[in-house]
Amino acid sequence: MNLPTPLYGPHFGSYPAEDVAWLLKDLSHARLEAPTEEREAAIQAGRAHYAESLPVEYQPGPEYRRLFQRTLEESAERLAYAAGLVGETILAERGPDAVLVSLARAGTPVGILVRRWARFAHGLDLPHYAVSIVRGRGVDTVALRYLAEHHDPSAVMFVDGWTGKGAISRQLIAALSEDAPCGNVAARFSPDLAVLADPGRCTPLYGTRDDFLIPSACLNSTVSGLVSRTVLNDELIGPGDFHGAKFYADLAADDVSAHFLDTVCARFADVAERVAKDFPDLRASDRAPDWSGWEAVRRVGAAHGVDDLNLIKPGVGETTRVLLRRVPWKVLARPDAEADLTHIRVLAEERGVPLLETEDIPYACVGLIHPEFGKGAVQ
Repeated sequence: MNLPTPLYGPHFGSYPAEDVAWLLKDLSHARLEAPTEEREAAIQAGRAHYAESLPVEYQPGPEYRRLFQRTLEESAERLAYAAGLVGETILAERGPDAVLVSLARAGTPVGILVRRWARFAHGLDLPHYAVSIVRGRGVDTVALRYLAEHHDPSAVMFVDGWTGKGAISRQLIAALSEDAPCGNVAARFSPDLAVLADPGRCTPLYGTRDDFLIPSACLNSTVSGLVSRTVLNDELIGPGDFHGAKFYADLAADDVSAHFLDTVCARFADVAERVAKDFPDLRASDRAPDWSGWEAVRRVGAAHGVDDLNLIKPGVGETTRVLLRRVPWKVLARPDAEADLTHIRVLAEERGVPLLETEDIPYACVGLIHPEFGKGAVQ
């Protein structure tokens, strides 16, 4: 089977071509967006899978955008330090011939940060691809075949932004097992997942386990190369196609993707000495996952009467996503995490969502999707 070819900016996405090759099908001209409430009802009622359509891209107001800028300036050094540590971890695991494969789209800015760290700190020019992974459907098998044809699968490291309760980690492990749909090809890849932040404690490869605000979680496509979340829709994606996504070129005036990366990378020199000093201790520490995040989510579900754990999104990044593109029900926030939750409060107020202070959670906050939409609340 002839495999499709990658997409590159500026023709697809706003990142420079050398930063990432998108193993995606361009669906920019397809009408895939649905009103948020209508989409939520269809997903919860089992009439549609979340990856078959796209949410309408919510564009926050000027106060929120100013908050993004301030947060980025305040957290840039912390992000650079975490990117340096996870970059060193990846190189220690895979060596100088590492191939970065980010999980589009939240993982892609982090994959680019790691790639730029490797160039800054070691003069390496690591290949970087972005691929789709869909909960309940697995990793794009056509993309895996492409990677296997062009690189040694043992050199591949999957990269994401952060962990929540560990659903994507579990999906990756299942998708790359010998029992996976693409069998022999999938089993050649390791399900190792490197993330900037691992508050869910479900991977040993991380820059930090603190649950703090990663500013690339604050926005949608405008901080992710103007690319939508990925789409797997049988009407548009054939058996020989990559999963799809849209390029929102019309949002170029609001695009801060390059600004985010450049602001963090500008701090690499400030953290390089500390990364070099601290990495050996991180490498030697006990980093075994204990999946405590998953157990915390189960407790939240029991306390709030939510049986479907897919409706519970723990951590700052996941809660932000709930407020930006789902139908939020409530937000649980830990009082001592106030410094990382200013944008959560702004978004919750904009959307009329109650924010409840809760001390018994290991995350800074947890977002709950409204559980009633599958029962015909919206037709």
